[in-house]
Amino acid sequence: MSFQNPVFIPGPTNIPENLRKACDMPTIDHRSPLFGQILHPARAAVKQILKSKTAEVFIFPSSGTGGWETALTNTLSAGDKVLVARNGMFSHRWIDMCQRHGLDVQIVDTPWGHGIPADRYHDILAADTAHEIKAVLATHNETATGVLSDIAAVRRAMDAADHPAMLFVDGVSSIASVDFRFDDWGVDVAVTGSQKGFMLPAGLAIVGFSPKAIAATKTAKLPRTFFDIHDMAKSYDNNAYPYTPAVGLMNGLNQSCKMLLDEGLDNVFARHNRIASGVRAAVRAWGLELCAVDPAVYSDTVSAIRTPDGFNATDIVTHAAEKYGVAFGVGLGDVAGKVFRIGHLGSLTDVMALSGLATAEMCMADLGLNITLGSGVAAAQEFYRNTPQAIEHKDAA
Repeated sequence: MSFQNPVFIPGPTNIPENLRKACDMPTIDHRSPLFGQILHPARAAVKQILKSKTAEVFIFPSSGTGGWETALTNTLSAGDKVLVARNGMFSHRWIDMCQRHGLDVQIVDTPWGHGIPADRYHDILAADTAHEIKAVLATHNETATGVLSDIAAVRRAMDAADHPAMLFVDGVSSIASVDFRFDDWGVDVAVTGSQKGFMLPAGLAIVGFSPKAIAATKTAKLPRTFFDIHDMAKSYDNNAYPYTPAVGLMNGLNQSCKMLLDEGLDNVFARHNRIASGVRAAVRAWGLELCAVDPAVYSDTVSAIRTPDGFNATDIVTHAAEKYGVAFGVGLGDVAGKVFRIGHLGSLTDVMALSGLATAEMCMADLGLNITLGSGVAAAQEFYRNTPQAIEHKDAA
């Protein structure tokens, strides 16, 4: 692997030089007003990126998985029923966590490559007249399959069923890259991490809680210590943490949010859509298909690309790393060996994306697939050349 090449995995993503420098800072007292000058602006900026006026933001020294656990353990009790669709590896892993915590998980098995079936959610919730279901879980962007689900549709289904369940959303590979509307969608807990759209090293679990979710913590009985949001909130009042925080990463988060807000969230989302559309043009030119079955669920942060039957897609990833020093993502779970993934989120440009597409073409040609060198690159070039870039900088709402 060459450190001179960008990575094309769907996280951790490429780290801009200024964010690397922001994380590399001298030791400071993490129980001081100086730390508060890092902590409080970071929380406020994340709230802007969530498009929320009501969310309470908590930042844990952990990963997105820790964010999942924060959502569950602060709001639920053993035996509580939750509703969740399993349509990829990460929804599957969240289900596993729920089961390990003794929750009663009602699973809606969904073919991989499809989005969350909001209509099924509606029917199940409408039938739950006793309101036994306490939370609805939704993976916004399923990183294993390159599928972006419609969270607004999930909220509409919940409202149409007149059901009081909380809505928990895994936005690890969507938040800060594609539009996310915490307040408008009635999200109760949103989970993300530092290592994808925020363009930082892994190490921060970033969660937003609605007032309804915070109220649920008063009756929740699942054990929690490290991820207790009340311990965290008390410490925040004193410019501190209940334990040692990742100060450098927090400083990096401040700078990352500043970069995103200075660019303008609409421009950030447009840039991701633009780069993703070029990648999808390349896939069509190769004569291949995405794992995502419909344009309505295409992800703007990662594309999972199916290879012909009988071909091990993982060989492309291995060959790219060994011969060209470039990282792509392997297929996971049910699509292992059937897809390879191109991550196109975070710090990425048209030109960087073209280098990844050229490398993917070389690998597929080297391995005997019927790929014409330059075909996908040319298709992406045509798209990028003829599609204006967003240049207007706006204040993020």
